[in-house]
Order: sequence, then C-alpha cells, then structure tokens
Amino acid sequence: MQKTSYFINWKERRLVISGLQLTLTGALVLTSPVASAGTPDWLKQAAQAPLPAYPDDTDAVMLLNETFTTVSTTGDIRTTHRKAYKILRPEGRSFGTVSVYFDSETQLTFLKGWSITSQSEEYEVKESSAVETSAFSENLYADTRFKVLQIPASQPGSVIGYEYQQRQRPSVLQTVWSFQDQVPVRRARFVLELPSTWKYTAYWRNHAAASPQQAGENRWTWELADLEPIQEEPEMPAWRSVAGQLGISFSPRSTGGRESNQGSWAQIGRWYADLASGRLAITPTIRDKTRELISGTNDAMEKIRRLASYVQHSIRYVAIEIGTGGFQPHAAQDVLASGYGDCKDKATLLNAMLHEAGIDSYFMLINSDRDYLSRDFPSLLSFNHVILAIRLPRPADNQGLLATLPEAKPGPLLIFDPTDSSTSLGYLPPILQSNDGLLVTDEGGEMVKLPLLPPTTNRLLREATLTLDKSGNLQGTVSELRSGFPAAQLRERLLNLPKAQRQKVFQDLLTDLLDGAVLTRASLSGLEDFGGALGIEYGLMATAYAQHAGQLFLFRPCALGRKSSDLLEGKARTQAVVFSDVTSESDVFDISFPAEYTIDELPEPVRYEYRFATYKSELRAAEHALHYDRTYERKELRVPVEGLADLKTLYRRIADDERAYAILKSSKPISSLAPRPLLPEAP
Repeated sequence: MQKTSYFINWKERRLVISGLQLTLTGALVLTSPVASAGTPDWLKQAAQAPLPAYPDDTDAVMLLNETFTTVSTTGDIRTTHRKAYKILRPEGRSFGTVSVYFDSETQLTFLKGWSITSQSEEYEVKESSAVETSAFSENLYADTRFKVLQIPASQPGSVIGYEYQQRQRPSVLQTVWSFQDQVPVRRARFVLELPSTWKYTAYWRNHAAASPQQAGENRWTWELADLEPIQEEPEMPAWRSVAGQLGISFSPRSTGGRESNQGSWAQIGRWYADLASGRLAITPTIRDKTRELISGTNDAMEKIRRLASYVQHSIRYVAIEIGTGGFQPHAAQDVLASGYGDCKDKATLLNAMLHEAGIDSYFMLINSDRDYLSRDFPSLLSFNHVILAIRLPRPADNQGLLATLPEAKPGPLLIFDPTDSSTSLGYLPPILQSNDGLLVTDEGGEMVKLPLLPPTTNRLLREATLTLDKSGNLQGTVSELRSGFPAAQLRERLLNLPKAQRQKVFQDLLTDLLDGAVLTRASLSGLEDFGGALGIEYGLMATAYAQHAGQLFLFRPCALGRKSSDLLEGKARTQAVVFSDVTSESDVFDISFPAEYTIDELPEPVRYEYRFATYKSELRAAEHALHYDRTYERKELRVPVEGLADLKTLYRRIADDERAYAILKSSKPISSLAPRPLLPEAP
C-alpha cells in the first residue's frame, strides 16, 4: 500500500523520498535557488534560538513544527504547515527534500523552502522549482499527484525550513496534528481557527492532554516544547501508533448547519455506505461476467470462491491508500473495464459481482498498522485500507474458512482481502489479524475485532537427511513445506522474479539457515496453488561443519535455521515487540556419522513454556545417526515491555540449544584426518 504524506511513518517516508530523489535528480538539478532570498522571520528566529546538547548520533533537530488549520464561514478548510530543521549529521540531509501529495480536492495554495547555512548564506526555492508529476500511471488515478521540492544547501550546519498550504477534503471535518518525530522537537505549535458558530472536540494520543490558549474569538493555540524523539527499534509497533498526536473534530454548533459525519463510528459507516452506493450499479457487462464465472454451479460457496479468485488475481492491484485518492471508489463497471483498481475499487467490484450472484457482502474499513486505530476517536483518518466481509450462506460450508466472524450482526461473515494475491479465501494477511475494522452496513458502522488465526495456520515444516563424513563435511537434502504466511511471503518473492533468478533466492535462503553452505540443487511445488502449501526441496554441502579435537568429533545437531534472536541484547528497549505473525515451526533432522565413531555426550532435551511462545527439542540416538526434533510455536503477536525479560530469557535458552554440541569419540587417533574440501557431484 502506497503511503501518503499523512499515513507514512518516518522510516517509510525517508525511503520514498530517497527514491524520488533518485528518479528525479535530473529535474531537480535544473532548478536555480535564489541566494540572499527573503527568508521569513519565523525561520530566522528558529535558527537563532539556542539548542541544548544532543546525542552524537542525532541526525537533525526539528526547531519548529507549526500547523494552522482554518475553517472559513463557507466551510472551506485550509491547513498551513511550517517546519524548520537544523541538520547535524550527513544523514540529516534527507530532511531537505519535501514531498506533498494532492488532488483536485486537496490542492496546494503555495509551497516554498529556504535554507540558512553555517556561513549565514540564505537561499530560497519557490514552488515553480518543484517537480510535479502524477503519482500513478493508471488513468483512473491521474488526479492523484505530488510535488517534490529540493531545498538548497541541505547540509550539516544548515537550518532548512519550508511552508505550504493545502486544502482539506470538505467531507472530512477533522484534522490530526502529529507533533512528535524521529528527531528531537524543540517547539511544536498548533493553531485552530473556526467560524463563530462552530465547535471542536480534542483527543490526545500518546501524550498528556494540554489545554489551549484562547488567541481570539474561536481561535485556539496549543504549544509543546522539547519533545523526545521516537527512537526506531527493531520489531516495534508502527511508528505512528506510539507517536504523540492531537486529533481535532469540528462542526457547526447548530443542527441546521453542516452535518458532521465524524461523531461516531456508526455515522462514519453510514457516510461511507452512502458514498459507495452509487458505484455498485450492476451493468450488463458486470452481469455477463458474473454469470460466466459462476456458470455450472449452484453452490453458494463455490460462487464465492470463483468470484473472489477472479477479483483477487485478474484485477491488478494499484496500491493507493484510501484518503490519498479520495474516499469514494470508482464505479464497479469502470474497474472491470480497466482491469485494475485500488483496495476500495477491488472491494467495490467484488461486492457488485457477489450481489449479482445473490450473495450479500459489506465493506470493511481498516488500517494496515494494527495498533494505530483508537476506538475512542471516531475518524475517517484512522483508515488506509478497504476489504470485504462476505455473508456466508446458511448452512455454510465453512470447512477450512478460518477468517470468519460467526457472531456478526448481519450473520456469519467471511473476511476477505481482494488485494492480497498470495492469501487465499478463508485466510487473512497477518497485518489484518487481531485488528480493529469498521464493518459498514445499511444501518451504519460497527467496530469489530478481526480474528487471530491459530499458529498452525502459518506452518513451516523442515525435514533434512544429512550425512557427515570423516573430515567433518556435511551434505544432504532438505524438504520444506510452507503454508499460510511463510508460503505467501516466499511465493510473492519468487513470482516477482524471472525463473532464471529464482536459484539465487534459494541460495540466500540456505545461507540464512547455514552460513557457508552451498546449494547443489533446488525444486519447487505448488508455487501458483495459492490455496495450498508451497513445497521446496534442495540439496546442500558445507565443508568443515564438524570439528576434530583429538579423538573427539563435535558438531551441532541443530544444523539448520535459527529461532533465537539478538533482538533484546544491548540497550534496554522502550517499545513492545510486535511479531509479523503467529507461527508453528518444526525441524526434523536425521544426521548420520561415520561408523568408527561412538556417542560420548549428547545435549539434554529442553522444553520452555511462556504465555507468548513455546519451544522444545529432543535428540535421540540411532545406529550411527542422530535424530533431532524441535518445535517452536509463537502464540501471540505482541510482547509488552513488561514481558520482554521473559522473551529475552527464551531467546537465550533457544540459542543455548542451537549451539549445543553432540560429542562423538573414536577408538583410534584421528589427528591425521585433516578436513578435506567437499566437492560437488558431477552434474
């Protein structure tokens, strides 16, 4: 899903901007910034303010984060953004690139930028120097555009600033002020100005509520200072779900004025249902295509499968979040004719086709960042994705359908994401599981909790038959069976590559499992069977896997893969750990060794049980062979800060098991047996 200027978290924003710089460099270097320009007083004042000491790894400091939202007496909403940074390190140069999305409803009024170098040189760059382009090549989304402005002299020691004004969508009587960043913020200020007959309500998130100062009739100012940065941590919650924000809803005081659609989740659902209703018309083309797809079956579930598969795989997905290209979907007929659509468009087409087939379905608004939505703040701005809830026929053949809401008010529902081509009907992408969604029905909207599928849904079974020779070289074959997320993840990676390049993917996978191992062959099964398991079989060689120590022969029975992690080693975390999915993983390794060795010592079996995960392993001896069997099950998606000590302990215990050695001995000296390189078999 393409991130918008509002929805992007800071890491993704930096990546998107970096890509724009690469593709637009030729255009950007043609601009001619004006030296000794009219730098505004607000930027000069920010540049002159003294700064406290910051850690050496601080890329930049935000001197000012100032936002003005003004609603006119006619209901026109405009927001002005001012930001100023002092760049401290070379990595902070990216703050000098400004990228703003807009369309016909959210036009820019102006866009400007300035810089003040450490030698007090001043530069200005105007909107005429910005590069403007369509955000997407598809005709249906030609209205969605963006401008990129490169501020000159964005280098360590410089103070850079920019200002732009943008109209807001007239249907969205809300704004969100994001005052926290990945760098320290010296001063943050938000100003709200409303007509005298309007009112507002405020909602604070991840920050103590602060009272505004009255700055005139129906004009309020909120000010904050010295805000700590949100430090990036691996596997942390979505950045914007932990950053401080102020949400403001506003509307006329009298009921005779403009009606707000943000007062409750029910109102938002009713508004979206009305917005999309005119796009669901059943045209002859839709009728004919639907009848073609369901021809030959009277089974309702089979009809659902065929129609869902068609929209999922035959209608190309254009990754645009709702809000960027507006909230209203395109007409189902246009989506079918064009052969592509964004999330709301694909959901609209499938809704229309299901209706033609006699099956009810409902839109569901959701956010792909599981922790972002707050039930206490009803807002259209909470969502960036649309999926579909399909009413299951009665009696429903729901065997194998795990992504269901059996107790929903409209009846049992099957939750389906038509945009995810790697996740089959009956399952849910992990980012949507245990998430909050707004179910849109004719009666309005209702917040529901989506199911968390069991760990066995995301299965990875790895079996290996391996042989050690006298020199300690290891070779053998490995088979993997993947289902759920492990299968979807690898499928997407492989299907996006030509066949000739897939071998490198297998070698990379093997290197992650056993450093230094060489792939000798690989084969696939079930690559395009999206509803089934993905099978992989490959051969490997690894030299000097076992070690000689006198008459002892040592090697690790846990030959492939790692369930442990260094995630919690080092400095203490401030954020919870959020996993991509729950999972059930098993390793079964049979390792044969030369007959002249006997077992001297083997690792003990282990079993560890925690609320969020379990791990167990066992090693059994056979004739001139060892059988290693372990399972790892992650049962929860999130470990809160107070549970991280247990997670750290579990990771360390797993690491001990993975590093444990089996010790064999020989009745005769083997010091003369120097390890010999293992050569691949002739093809």
